[in-house]
Amino acid sequence: MRISLVKKLIISTLILITAYTAFNAKEYTPSEITKIIFLGTGTPNPDPNHSGISVLLLVNNTPYIFDCGPGLVRNASRLNPKYGGKFEGFDVKNFNKVFITHLHSDHTVGFPDLIFTPWVMGRDVPLEAYGPKGLKTMTKNILASYKEDIDVRLHGLEMANDRGWRVNVIEFSEGVFYKDRNISVEAFRVEHGTWKESYGFLIITPDRRIVISGDCRPGKKLIEKAKGADILIHEVYSAEKLKTREAKWQKYHPQYHTSTYELGEIASQINPSLLLLYHQLYWGDSDKELIEQIKIKWKGNVISAGDMSIY
Repeated sequence: MRISLVKKLIISTLILITAYTAFNAKEYTPSEITKIIFLGTGTPNPDPNHSGISVLLLVNNTPYIFDCGPGLVRNASRLNPKYGGKFEGFDVKNFNKVFITHLHSDHTVGFPDLIFTPWVMGRDVPLEAYGPKGLKTMTKNILASYKEDIDVRLHGLEMANDRGWRVNVIEFSEGVFYKDRNISVEAFRVEHGTWKESYGFLIITPDRRIVISGDCRPGKKLIEKAKGADILIHEVYSAEKLKTREAKWQKYHPQYHTSTYELGEIASQINPSLLLLYHQLYWGDSDKELIEQIKIKWKGNVISAGDMSIY
């Protein structure tokens, strides 16, 4: 009788522990003020189903771009009612602020597009570009490369304005480097292989704390900054599929990126309302398999974001 009672107590305790583990994440409720839109979730690999990495935050209908992967401007145009989008008044000509985590090509190849296409569409203020050391040189070289295009648009029949092609570059280091009535943006260093300057962002809006990892391996600084975050947007690769990769990639990826199991451990320490995956390296795994690997370590709300998904 005593053994039976002890067994029942053990079983009940295990059920309670399992239930707590499965449902201990904070609830996620969509915001009417802050919208997260993935203009691209891809990697350097030219996957036709995933454009280059870029996240758009719409805060009180004001756009803020984070990273400039290829395809971001055309994907953003899908949000314009003119092209079937649901955001009234949305237009890429209003893109005038961008924040770049680091200068890897897959995060910056769309930068010239962001400089020139909104200008062609009517932007009449300089683009404000915030990024790590080196962005000023990159921008100077881009503008020099397009000197003839700028000249023809200014002095030819197009009669474009002389402001929208210009770029004001602000190179940041760690700390809060941008603030307006909608958002504040804080940069913190992350570990990304041999990159000397690579950053994540803590973004605070009127109703959300959002952390964007950028490209990184696990590190204490991200966990420290993300404590209390409502939403964690984090890169990831499949821990299981890495085992099948060539030796050089098995050496490379743990130094530059975060595995599914590592991300599960990170999320368990942060416990956000919602974990959004981007920059996913699948190598044959599905979104479902990535999430299942993460959930071995953390049972909270996880979504593998796709291009043009909105949260």
